Amino acid sequence: MSIGTPKQPANAPITEAARRDPVDPGLKRWQIRFPKALRTPLGIVGAGILVLWLIAAIFAPLLAPFDALAQNFPRLSAPNGENLLGTDTLGRDVLTRILVAARTTLPAAVFVVICSALLGSVLGAIAGYFGRAVDEIIMRIADLVFAFPTIILAMVIAAALGPGLKNAIIAILLVSWPSYARVTRSLVMTARGSEYVIAGRLLGFSAGRSLAREIAPNVISPVVVLATLDVGSAILTMAGLSFLSLGAVPPTPDWGAMISEGVSQFAAWWIAFFPGLCILTIVMAFNFIGDSLRDTLDPHTAQEVGETTS
Repeated sequence: MSIGTPKQPANAPITEAARRDPVDPGLKRWQIRFPKALRTPLGIVGAGILVLWLIAAIFAPLLAPFDALAQNFPRLSAPNGENLLGTDTLGRDVLTRILVAARTTLPAAVFVVICSALLGSVLGAIAGYFGRAVDEIIMRIADLVFAFPTIILAMVIAAALGPGLKNAIIAILLVSWPSYARVTRSLVMTARGSEYVIAGRLLGFSAGRSLAREIAPNVISPVVVLATLDVGSAILTMAGLSFLSLGAVPPTPDWGAMISEGVSQFAAWWIAFFPGLCILTIVMAFNFIGDSLRDTLDPHTAQEVGETTS
């Protein structure tokens, strides 16, 4: 006879402690551990920077001191009391244009990453689950995209479609999905041989149900981490296209276009410096958050992070 905690009968009354804390213990442990793993220096710094940028983007019309298109100031004026970050070659306030540009750059980058993750994950899941000819076709297309540098291929597509923010988003989407397809395919190929997936197929589960209900929960976490890290890359690519006049069309404020304008005015360092600093900070924020999420969601490193932060 084993000695241990006696089991509660099925019809046992609910205790006062359970009534006060009805959350399932396993779920509660996960919810407590998740923010604990994020309490790292990188996670705190990244989240703080991202919150500040979100506030700046949402409330840009209230925070911007002037009209982003108004040419009411002296040209190439250095930072001063009225124009805190100086003016550009047309006499427009640099601070105002930076704040207004954040309203288009951040949503566009998040949107293109979400679309790339969805497209790549679906194609990768189909390739990994069905294999054979379907896998060969999808993966060869992905290899064709991988054969070219991302920025070069995005430039070619954007140049073919024409300048504009919409075409820049399409170009980045077409060159970004293969990375998600590769990751999802490898995870699906590993999971489809698991006993619970095989048991589901024996019970008559369709391919869609098996992918959505049994395999998808094991694939979401790595894809979320990859998408978080990829937002910074999307911002850099979008700024690169705008730098080459393949992104947002002037006079729409854009960080990449502002840097391009500042390159031709080397003496007016503030025109390119402050937009470049904005890109640096927002890319660092997403990378920091992505690293923290990886440590949290990756089962191989979550225990190490928990021991370090405890």
